[in-house]
Amino acid sequence: MNRLIDSGFTTKRITRSYRQTINAPPDIVFPLLCPVRETEWLDGWIYEMIYSGSGLAEEGCVFSTPGDGEEDTVWVISRYDKKKCFIQFTRFTPVSRICVLKIIVTSKVEKTSNVDISYTYTGITEAGNTWIENFTESAFLNAVKFWERSMNHFLETGERLSR
Repeated sequence: MNRLIDSGFTTKRITRSYRQTINAPPDIVFPLLCPVRETEWLDGWIYEMIYSGSGLAEEGCVFSTPGDGEEDTVWVISRYDKKKCFIQFTRFTPVSRICVLKIIVTSKVEKTSNVDISYTYTGITEAGNTWIENFTESAFLNAVKFWERSMNHFLETGERLSR
């Protein structure tokens, strides 16, 4: 029997969280958290849709993104609550790691939203554990702050912010 995880393997896990401030109300921000819509505002975002009944973000939507020198990552929208502006992605990078990404959009003040983001990575191999060890707070913050600047730039100008 082929086993994905060795019986003697000890996994590592890390959670990184951040609160973005986006200059638009939740009903404008939340629909942008979609693999299709993300191409409108996030420079460098590339995906391949595997399944979506509506063609957009929805519970059960499956898509993939190319890896940086590694295997592609497969994403599943495991929870999608439009009314509560909550989305959860479960990401699987074979022979490396699994990630649960939770995002909730709430109203901050008039025409402004808080976007609370939480990534929990779990290594499923030594390569995944090494990736987790190298996933610094600084690298995480650079990524989510660029995302924050990009979305705000798009909402203000209608254009993508270049890296």
